[in-house]
Amino acid sequence: MKLKVIHYKIVAILEGVSFLVLLGIAMPLKYIFGLPAATQVVGMAHGILFIAYVLMVFIIRKQLNWNLKITALALIASVLPLGPFVVDRKLLK
Repeated sequence: MKLKVIHYKIVAILEGVSFLVLLGIAMPLKYIFGLPAATQVVGMAHGILFIAYVLMVFIIRKQLNWNLKITALALIASVLPLGPFVVDRKLLK
């Protein structure tokens, strides 16, 4: 099965949203309101999506003929709160 760019985009958006939910909702619930369950659930989902995103970067890299610089930028974007959205907008035109 050949991975399509749309699959990468879906995972990138889900990973980006999960990161924002983790930072903006789950972490305040844990540290302000003492509800650690939010970070456990959202953190696990984000972790799985993060791994899927990184794997998909390496798979899609070959199909889109990304050089090392673009690949590195896509990987760095995975640790920035809005990074996957920027990659989708700038690199996947």
